[in-house]
Amino acid sequence: MNPRRPLKTALLYLCLPIALGFTANVSSETEIAVGAYHFPPVAAIHDDNEAAGLLGELLAELEAAHQDVTFRIVHTSPQRRYLDFEAGLYDVIFFESLDWGWESRPVDATAPVLVDEDVYVALTKPGRDQSFFDNIADRNIVAISGYHYGFAGLSTNNAELQERFSIEFSHSHRRNLSLIKADRPSLAEVAVISRSYFRMYLEQNPEDSGRFLVSDVADQRYLLRILARKGGPISHKRLEQMLLPLIEQGRYQQMVRNHGLQQPADLPGH
Repeated sequence: MNPRRPLKTALLYLCLPIALGFTANVSSETEIAVGAYHFPPVAAIHDDNEAAGLLGELLAELEAAHQDVTFRIVHTSPQRRYLDFEAGLYDVIFFESLDWGWESRPVDATAPVLVDEDVYVALTKPGRDQSFFDNIADRNIVAISGYHYGFAGLSTNNAELQERFSIEFSHSHRRNLSLIKADRPSLAEVAVISRSYFRMYLEQNPEDSGRFLVSDVADQRYLLRILARKGGPISHKRLEQMLLPLIEQGRYQQMVRNHGLQQPADLPGH
């Protein structure tokens, strides 16, 4: 009999709880799959599936403050977001309006955490004023495929919208503004742009500040929330709790301002 065998056995049992404890700590970390699509300046998705904009900054702050949670970006699109959700590819999506097709889906929503609006943008021309936007349905429109618009009754069915309106779809606000600047009225007279994006665009392109006529009346104004799958790995209440310290410290509000966005008047905990 090897006299050293009992010692080895004893050491094995002494080490076992430590190893088990380490495993428990690793497995207690919750990975949250976050659906995200290009929605600047709220969110921009890079080729490496990393999020930028307000979403990227906020997720980094939440991960730093909560070591038991990690966020994994699932790149979707405005049109595909519902199919990807129904397929179980992600369980949380940030900065969505409940009016944007989520009413009948199994999600719980936080209180509003962001507010924005869409405006009509046309080329400045002599004699052109706000009356140019009176009958949007009579104009040649450029818009983003999959986005919800007030003038269209929030429908995202491109085929239906092209039957009802003279409308051109793209995947970029920048492209749509370029079409307006090109002064091709037979193709594009009015672009529908989020106010936050338009503000960011003018900051980056100050030489264009006088080139556009912007509607005084918004196409729609929307309150944006965080949506979590019912029965998913994290609840909307838990997400609100995670966000609350950043709001109380003023850190979240600063991030919102840095990206040219606006917080709702009744921001939770504020």
